[in-house]
Amino acid sequence: MKNSLKFLDQLKENNNREWFAKHKPAFDSIVKENKVFFNQIYSELQKHDSLNEIHIFRIYKDVRFSKDKSPYKTNFGAGYSRTKPMLRGGYYLQVEPNNSFVGGGFWGPNNEDLLRIRKEFEMDTTEIAKITSDLTFVKYFGELKGEEGVKTAPKGFDKNHPAIDLIKKKQFIVKRKFTDEEVLADDFQEEVIATFLAMRPFFDYMSELLTSDLNGESLL
Repeated sequence: MKNSLKFLDQLKENNNREWFAKHKPAFDSIVKENKVFFNQIYSELQKHDSLNEIHIFRIYKDVRFSKDKSPYKTNFGAGYSRTKPMLRGGYYLQVEPNNSFVGGGFWGPNNEDLLRIRKEFEMDTTEIAKITSDLTFVKYFGELKGEEGVKTAPKGFDKNHPAIDLIKKKQFIVKRKFTDEEVLADDFQEEVIATFLAMRPFFDYMSELLTSDLNGESLL
């Protein structure tokens, strides 16, 4: 990861096509190294979960609808999707100077899934509270994160509901940040795997929720 961080640091200061073209051979070499690293994580994670695929994100940005017209991302990232429809949730790893992290969860559930999640939390938050207060969860992630979809309450929900902070969310994600020193440490790959595995109780619960109705009857 040392070469990755060094290259990205330089790219941040020289985010233009001329500089990138000049350093393309170095970039291609780093991409090959990262591909090995990301695939090693995939293979190891596959021993503990059922994954559908790995997606290694390209460094080239789509600037058509962006105010920032710099052509390149300043991070390397990979996503690992679980086997649907039974298993839900996705894993994500990002390497970036001073902004590396492992994340996972539900970034943009569709309207049907979002309503199902909200209805579940309206009925009962015992299980999700148990998961997010577990010592392992707190150690790795602190708390459940995610943007809120509304300021008060979604349509059809009571704004005074005890779980309204959960119900308002439109995302349900977890995140663990890594310092550059931690990224460069010999045990970084092991720490990434351990962090992914710490998501499993959350993923397993949400998978069960999203594959059943409000009566607990399977939809599969």
